[in-house]
Amino acid sequence: MKKSVTVIPAKRSVQSGKRGRIGNKKLRVAAYCRVSTEHEEQLNSFENQVEYYTQYISNKPDYDLAGIYADEAISGTSTRRREGFNRMIADCDAGKIDFVITKSISRFARNTQDCLSYSRHLKSLGIGIYFEKENINTLEAAGELLFTILSSLAQEESRNISENSKWGIRHGFKNGKPVLNTTCFWGYDKDKNGKLIVNRKEAKIVKRIYQRFIEGQTIGRICRELEEDHIKGIMGGHWAHQVVKSILSNEKYCGDLLMQKTYCEDFLTKKMVKNNGEVDQYFVEDDHEAIIPKDEWKAVQLELKRRDDFKNEVGIIKLAERQGGFSQKVVCSCCGKTYVRRNYGTKGEKAWYCSNKKNNGAHVCNGAFVREESLNAAFKIAWNSIVQEKDIHIQRWDEAIEKGDPLERLRAKQMKMMMDEGMVRIVIPEHVIYVLERIIVRDKYVFEVRFLDGTVKNVSVR
Repeated sequence: MKKSVTVIPAKRSVQSGKRGRIGNKKLRVAAYCRVSTEHEEQLNSFENQVEYYTQYISNKPDYDLAGIYADEAISGTSTRRREGFNRMIADCDAGKIDFVITKSISRFARNTQDCLSYSRHLKSLGIGIYFEKENINTLEAAGELLFTILSSLAQEESRNISENSKWGIRHGFKNGKPVLNTTCFWGYDKDKNGKLIVNRKEAKIVKRIYQRFIEGQTIGRICRELEEDHIKGIMGGHWAHQVVKSILSNEKYCGDLLMQKTYCEDFLTKKMVKNNGEVDQYFVEDDHEAIIPKDEWKAVQLELKRRDDFKNEVGIIKLAERQGGFSQKVVCSCCGKTYVRRNYGTKGEKAWYCSNKKNNGAHVCNGAFVREESLNAAFKIAWNSIVQEKDIHIQRWDEAIEKGDPLERLRAKQMKMMMDEGMVRIVIPEHVIYVLERIIVRDKYVFEVRFLDGTVKNVSVR
């Protein structure tokens, strides 16, 4: 028997999809505009695009303007930071848009994956994208193949632009021309030629940070002092540990310049990673006026390493803000861990306990319980013996100043300066912080006192 087939006429255009025009209902059309640089001519182009699409959609009798979505001076290789683009996609998902018009594929995205992903997502909603330059409508049958090819070409164009930009920057590096954003670090501005010039007001803060560090203060303590003095950090924020550490380790402060410390790992994601030798670096010595004398800067680098080595040796994650002069400087001879300070007795007296023993139980360590008065006595005995023998030590310090490395020279000068204070009767925390490297607890009355210049004294306080 012959089958009976009845044709049911379509009610809406395939081109306009699920949300297309039905009858006399107008299409809600949105336009997307973007410029990728901050050049003046591009920003003018941005304004022109907004004006053009507003008029273009308004002049179409079967179009209703659903909105002009725009991103200014944002790269097209990723949609992550493009607020206008993401807002447009959200409005499409919410059913507020039927059709999207944009200038070209490269304006929409230079990432093939994003191009295809978003166009297919919108197509699944019945929303087409019309690319004027390429004359492609993604809802048309031939549009998908052509769109795939051209979006790949747009991504390749973006890669070429990125490579050309890298070449220009690295060529400048070879000639000693840096690419710097001085708003991201303290102490310098740039002149019209891009040369670093000292910002005198900020330089005072940089000098203060270096001075407090070489006086023995921890980075945490330096941060707190800056906050207490109501000094705003970089970009007006708080003083973080890593910010101060980066200031202490930045070679720009001694007048040198190391370029390409980081590099762009992927032109699509714009991810910047630390350069551990993957690409060339360029070092310029005495590039600009120094804020910190070079010898002092080098001494700080050696002190940073010394503190890191000490932390690794005794198992400290971070040097804490000093609670008295002996904080994190008292070391157990049994297990090698640091002591912690606690109250004991009814009168609030201070005592020190091995942190390993306190945290993991008495069975793990035989480190002695030590009264703070014993630590004070040990420091006084050790220091006063150095003062009594100062003629011998001064000869050694003078030799270190002449032949030692920058940190040895600094410590020798500090010890000679402190000799002018003479013998001590009362232990002052600032004095301890300034000169003491560590006290090793042999038992509750016997200590090995090590000073930062390398002097070692074994003392008993019985």
